[in-house]
Amino acid sequence: MRIALLSDIHGNDLALEAVLTDIEHQGGVDAYWILGDLVAIGHAPIRVLERLTALPNARFIRGNTDRYVCTGARPSPSPEEVKTNLKLLPTLLQIEGDFAWTQGAITVTGWLDWLSQLPLEFREILPDGTRCLIVHAAPGTDDGQGIRAAMSESELEPIISNCDAELICIGHTHRPFSLRANGKSIVNPGSVGLSIGSDVRASYAVITADPTGYEVEQRRVSYDHLAVVEFVERLKHPAAEFITARLRGEIE
Repeated sequence: MRIALLSDIHGNDLALEAVLTDIEHQGGVDAYWILGDLVAIGHAPIRVLERLTALPNARFIRGNTDRYVCTGARPSPSPEEVKTNLKLLPTLLQIEGDFAWTQGAITVTGWLDWLSQLPLEFREILPDGTRCLIVHAAPGTDDGQGIRAAMSESELEPIISNCDAELICIGHTHRPFSLRANGKSIVNPGSVGLSIGSDVRASYAVITADPTGYEVEQRRVSYDHLAVVEFVERLKHPAAEFITARLRGEIE
C-alpha cells in the first residue's frame, strides 16, 4: 500500500501537477491524504480543487487558511494590532485582499460549501495496525505554531501525548521532516505550492505500508516556479508581493 501525503498547495496548480506527475513516474499510489491549505494565497484555487477532487481514494482535511476563506476569520495582524502599529497595515491589506479574492472565486464557482465542510482531522489504520492521525497543524487544531522539527521531546510531549495514534501526519509549517518523539512518529510532507526557504521545489511524502510495517519517503519536485511568479504579477493578485517572495525563495 502506498499513500501520498500532500499539504499546503495554496492554489498553485503548476506545483500540484508536477507532484502528481512525479507520483505517477514513481509507480502511482493507492490513496491520497490531503492535509489542508488548498486554495488561499495562490493564483489558481479552482483548478487545484478540480484536480484534487478528481484523484482516486483521496481524503481531505481543512487547513487554517481554508477555514479563514469560509468563515471570515483572519490571521494576525488584526485591525486592533494595526491601530497600535501602522507598519502592519500593508500586511493586513494583503491578507484581507487575498482571502476576499479567494472566497469570491470559490463562491461564484460553487465550491464554498464543499470547502466549508472539510473536517478538522481524520484517522486511518495501516496494514500493520499503526493508528494514524491526519491533521493540519497539531492534534486538535488547524492553527497556531504547529509542530516543528526543532522541538524537544519535552515541548512535544504535551502536544502529542494524548492523541491516541502512533503516526501523526501534519502540514502547516511548510517545512518537510520526519521524526520520532515520545514513542510516536510525526511526518510533515512540507508544502506543494508555497515552500519556505531557498529550496523552492514542491515537496510531498509517500508512505509505503504492508503488514510488517511502513516507511516514509520525502520527495522534492522541480517545476517552473518563475512562470507562476509571472502569472501572479500579471493577474495583479492582491497578495502578489507575499506569494512571489515565497516563490523566489526570499522568505526563510
